[in-house]
Amino acid sequence: MGSGLGVLVVVATPIGNLGDLSPRAAGALADADLVACEDTRRTGRLLELAGIGSRPLTVVNDHTEGDMVPVIVEAVRSGRRVALVTDAGTPGISDPGQRVVAAVAGSGGRIEVIPGPAAPVAALVASGLPATRFVMEGFLPRRGPERAGRLDALAGEVRTVVLLEAPHRLAATIGDLAGVCGDERRVALCRELTKMHEEVWRGTLGEAVAHTAEVPPRGEFVVVLDGAPPPPAPGDDELRRALAEHETAGASRRDAIAAVARAAGVSRRRVYQLAIGGDQSPEQGSQEWSSGE
Repeated sequence: MGSGLGVLVVVATPIGNLGDLSPRAAGALADADLVACEDTRRTGRLLELAGIGSRPLTVVNDHTEGDMVPVIVEAVRSGRRVALVTDAGTPGISDPGQRVVAAVAGSGGRIEVIPGPAAPVAALVASGLPATRFVMEGFLPRRGPERAGRLDALAGEVRTVVLLEAPHRLAATIGDLAGVCGDERRVALCRELTKMHEEVWRGTLGEAVAHTAEVPPRGEFVVVLDGAPPPPAPGDDELRRALAEHETAGASRRDAIAAVARAAGVSRRRVYQLAIGGDQSPEQGSQEWSSGE
């Protein structure tokens, strides 16, 4: 364990509106012995606008994070308060910081998180799409098999998906999403969140293709994509084939019924009736089977 005196304070900073800097975040920056940031000019300006005196700053960005990990770990071990920030939002969420946090945690150092503005969450709520279950996809790979693989995975993802995209790549990404998900999937394009020109456009992917062609994208975007519709319920013939495959492989009837019902998401009673040669009406199939056979 560390000495217990030092701490890494992960501080969420405004994504556009300075009023979103919480008093607790401002206090953490003011009290820091060292502020690790993506860009010293941007963070210096944030400190100035927030009325915080100048603090020692060090750069932790995509290029320097690996080199700075041992420096920050040692600073925390030696009892210093290190505030970790990015240009906007929460460090580690599609921004540098994850490696620093993991290293400090691995060394036994103390970590505090001061939550605050997060563009993915703001966009998810503003989209009007289901937010009970969602997945943060971040930036897609730019090209090649890795991009194609991620797009294929998103086509079948049943949870709401949150993506980030730069304006000059937005049209291509929307076109690719429409290609794998279909034109009717709902989507929200959220730009310049919390800023003067904040805008949330809602429609289908097909409509979004036309929209991005007509209106040149400006500003950073968060794309919120509706989840894939659930697959159609399997028919009786499909269930019979699955039963036959399990039994041919040596499973007992009981085990085959349980495995097929679990995989298909249907009641064991329905599969049991098919196994003994009967057919189930929708009403019968909805009853839960509790027999031991």
